[in-house]
Formats: sequence, structure tokens, C-alpha cells
Amino acid sequence: MRRSAASRVLALLIAALSLAARVSAHDIPRDVTVQAFAKPEGPPTPNASAGQARFRLLVRVPLKAIMDIEFPRRGREYVDLARIDPSLRDAARIWLANKIELYEGDTRLSEPRIVSTRLSLESDRSFATYEDALAHVTGPALPENTTIFWEQGLLDVLFEYPIQSDRSRFSIHAGFDRLALKVMTALRFMPPGGVIRAYELEGDAGLVRLDPRWHQAVLRFISLGFFHILDGTDHLLFLLCLVIPFRRPRTLIPIVTAFTAAHSITLIASAYNYAPNALWFPPLIETLIAMSIVYMALENIVAANVARRWIITFLFGLVHGFGFSFGLQHTLQFAGSHLLTSLLSFNVGVELGQLLVLALVIPVLDLLFRFVVAERMGTIILSALVAHTAWHWTADRYGVLRQFPWPAVTAAGMVTVTWWAMALVALAAVTWLISLMMQRPTEHPLGETR
Repeated sequence: MRRSAASRVLALLIAALSLAARVSAHDIPRDVTVQAFAKPEGPPTPNASAGQARFRLLVRVPLKAIMDIEFPRRGREYVDLARIDPSLRDAARIWLANKIELYEGDTRLSEPRIVSTRLSLESDRSFATYEDALAHVTGPALPENTTIFWEQGLLDVLFEYPIQSDRSRFSIHAGFDRLALKVMTALRFMPPGGVIRAYELEGDAGLVRLDPRWHQAVLRFISLGFFHILDGTDHLLFLLCLVIPFRRPRTLIPIVTAFTAAHSITLIASAYNYAPNALWFPPLIETLIAMSIVYMALENIVAANVARRWIITFLFGLVHGFGFSFGLQHTLQFAGSHLLTSLLSFNVGVELGQLLVLALVIPVLDLLFRFVVAERMGTIILSALVAHTAWHWTADRYGVLRQFPWPAVTAAGMVTVTWWAMALVALAAVTWLISLMMQRPTEHPLGETR
């Protein structure tokens, strides 16, 4: 009986160790990149019915991200390619097909048909183009004597969805976030006409409209702009510096309008690739933004000039527009064919966020200066606190900027500098003319104007 009990305990220990080893072998990977092609295709012949249209989805995912699926092995470590097909189809169904929601218009499509599955080597480069990927997934499988370590293979799958028309508006929700701690889905959508739209989706990006309508893009980017300004501490401090000494609408409206016009110019220019595309440019802009806050705060302390405040605000607004563009770069992929509309909508969202901040800050400042501290002293104290914070930001960001070498002088770089210099000269001329128009003539004691 004792030997029997000891044998059972030993068997349980061996089973536990085996299970622990199996669980450790299926640990969630840290980083995984999923590659995918999405292409709606019309009927194969002109006389075919519309119901024969199909939506093809090609997906490639590392095999190490597939958990709870036992792949047949030989020699305990290598995949047995002779018996791998059923496991590949289970993995494709459980970890991919069940995680994808595809919509045609507002209608969710039924479960896809798994047309083909393939196990590929990590060195395979067939997913560089849609044609190569399709030929690979539908082509011959690897020879059965190929040696692949089970964590080093790639799972390639071709899904097909029946659709009404390849001209429909499609949306996709790819819930691949459980494949790894950090998942990046590189999706290339190929609508009729040959224009490829590339998406980089982090984790679970929610419902992505592959070809959004203009009003969908407008709503999305207004929301993005609204929350972007609320999340940007440096932009909020700059706005606070504008408001502290000037809180009357008649004085504040030209200042805020100048800031809006300026950051709209550079934001749109950046979206159309007129900004320097260099590694040193973002830290330079971040440093200049911090310096703009320091300057505005110091100007408040020494008594700001309302006549020139809007001009200074306009110049700094050009810098802040580049800062807005850095936060917008990743989300412009959701604009579809409505780039300019999306940019203008983003600006509208920013302005709505600014109006909300002004509506909250101005009454608080009025109460503070009326019941707590005198306006001049309160302006100095608040501006000094803002200047202190922004000065530390400037020092930290300049430290980052110094790590980048000075840009090399190239022909393309000189063209960019010349273009921006001409644009700044033109803006300076327009600003000067507007400032002259805003100056009111004063009456001479004898009745003359000057």
C-alpha cells in the first residue's frame, strides 16, 4: 500500500512538472506583429450575380502567440508537418476568425470560410505584397521533412467572407490584443481602384472604418482634437498664460483667433509633408513649445502689451501647430480619403476644447483676483509658477535635443528651408498689415487724426 501511495505521489509530481513545463512553454509573448491584407473582390465574370462577390482577408501571425492549441510534434521540439493541418485550422478559427468582426455597411458579416492555412518559416517574405501572400497561402505547403521549432513558425491563413458588393463600405474590428502583451496589427486595405491604405493598429483598436464617409471622419477627428488639447499639459499652460492678464472677450478673442489660425497653418502643412522629416525636429519643437510658455509667463510678469500680444501668440502658434501634428500622425490613417476635412475637424475639436478650458478658467481667475489676491499680484504669482515649471521642461527637452547631431546641409534641406522662409516672410507681411488695420487713429487736439 505504501509503495502504491508513493507511486501515485510520484506520478502526480511528474504530471505537475509536465504541466508546468507546458504552461511555461506557452507564456504570453511580449511583442507580436500581425500582418494582414484586406481586399474586397467583385464577381469573377461580368455576368455573374452580385452575391458572388467576396472579401479576402490574409493574415499572418507568429505561432508562439497561439496558446491552448497543441501542435503535433516530432522529437518533442519540432513541428510534425505531416499532421499539422487540423491544428492550424483550429488555431485559425479560435484565435483569428473568432476575434475578427467584419462589417459591410452596418451589417456584420457571417463567420468566414477558412480557405487555406499554411505553416511558414520565419525567413519567409511572401507577405511583402498581396499577390505574393495569396500565391504563398494557396500554393504548396512546406515539405514534411522541413525542420521547424514550434515557437519559430508563422501561421498564414486565407479567410473569405461573402459580400454584396466590392464597392460597399467596410469596417473591421480585429481583437488580437490577447495574442501578446503588446500587439501591432499592420493591415493593408486594397479597395477597388488599386489605392492601398495602410493601418497600424495597436492592441484592440476598436472598430476601424476602412473607407470612412466624410461625416464619420469629421466626428472622429473632432473628438480627437477635443481630447488632445485637454490631455496636452504644455498647451493648456500656454493657454493659461494667454488668459491670466486678458480675460475680457473683446481682448481675448483676437489673441485666441491668432493662435488658432497659426497652429492650423503648420498642422496642415505637416500633414501634407511640408515639415522637416528628421529625428531632431520633434525634440526641437517640444523645446520651443516649452520656451514659448516661459516667454509668455515672463511677459505677464513685466506687464504684457495687449497691442502686440496677438502677434506673439500667432508666432508661437506656428510652433504649437507642429506639436499638434506629432500627436496626429498616427491617427491620420483613419481619415481615409478625407485628409483635409479630417484636419479641419481636428482643429474644430481643438477649439472646442480651448473654449471649454476658457469657460472654466476665466470665472475661477475672476473670483481669485476679486476675493483672494489683487489682480496684479496674482498675475505675477501664477505666471511665476508657470514659468518655473516650463523652465524645467525647457531644460529637460533641450537635453534630449542635444543628443541629436546637427543636420547635414543637403539640397533637399535647403529647398525646405527656403520654402519655409518665404512662407514666414509672407505671414509676417500679412501680420504687419493686419496690425496696421487694427490700430485705431487717435484724435489730435485740433480735430485732426493721426
